[in-house]
Amino acid sequence: MILLPAIDIIDQSPVRLYQGDYAKKEVVGTSVLDIAKMFEAADADAIHLVDLDGAKEGSKKNAELICQVAQSVSIPCEVGGGIRTMDDITFYLEQGIERVILGTAAIKDPDLLKAAIKKYGQHIAVGMDCKNGVVCGSGWLEDSEYTYLDFAKKMEAMGVSTLIFTDISKDGTLMGPNLEMLEALKKTVSVRIVASGGIKDLSHIQALNELGIYGAITGKAIYADTLDLKAAIAYCKESSHVN
Repeated sequence: MILLPAIDIIDQSPVRLYQGDYAKKEVVGTSVLDIAKMFEAADADAIHLVDLDGAKEGSKKNAELICQVAQSVSIPCEVGGGIRTMDDITFYLEQGIERVILGTAAIKDPDLLKAAIKKYGQHIAVGMDCKNGVVCGSGWLEDSEYTYLDFAKKMEAMGVSTLIFTDISKDGTLMGPNLEMLEALKKTVSVRIVASGGIKDLSHIQALNELGIYGAITGKAIYADTLDLKAAIAYCKESSHVN
C-alpha cells in the first residue's frame, strides 16, 4: 500500500477542514512548500494536494503554488480541486504534476473524463467524495444523483484506473476510515482504490492494508501528531515488499 500525506490549500495557506466545512478551517502551517519538503524528507511515496478554493469556485485558484511544490520536490505530486477543462489538466501535467484528480468534472462532464483518460491514461484519477453514500461535487457542497457504488461502476466502465474515496462525514475527524463502505467498494470494482478521511493512527492504516486498499491519504493525523508519518510510511513500504 502507498501512503500519500495531504496538503489542502486555501488562500495559499495549508489548512485542514472538519467534515468538509469551509467555515471550520484550521491553518496548519506557515508554508505549503515547507510541509511538502517535510513529506519528501519522510520518504513519502507521493504528495496529495488539494486546491480547496478551486474546488469551491471551479477554477485553478492556487495553481502557481501547486506547480512550485511539484517542481521543488523529487517525489510525485497529485492535485485535485477546480480542474474543469482539458486545458486545466494539460496545464498541470505539463508543469510537473504526476496525476490530476477530477471530481466535479467527472460527475458533470463525462465527455471530458473520457477524453482525458484517452489522452493521459493513468495520469487521471477520479475523486469520489461521499456524504450518506451519495457522491458530492463542487467542493463537497452539492449532492449528485449517484450512489457511490453506482458511480464507481460507471467510472470503471469508462476506463478510470484510480478512484480516491472520501467519506465526508469522516474527513478531519480522526474517527477512522469507513471500512464498511471501502470493503463494499473493493468488492464492486477492480480499480485501484485510495482511501481518504478519518485516519488517526497506524492501526487505521493497517486496517486499510488488510482490506487490500491500494493507497491511503492522511492529513489531519499528521498535523495533530496522532500518526508517526515516518513509521507509517515504513510500514506501507514493508507491507508492499512482503506482498
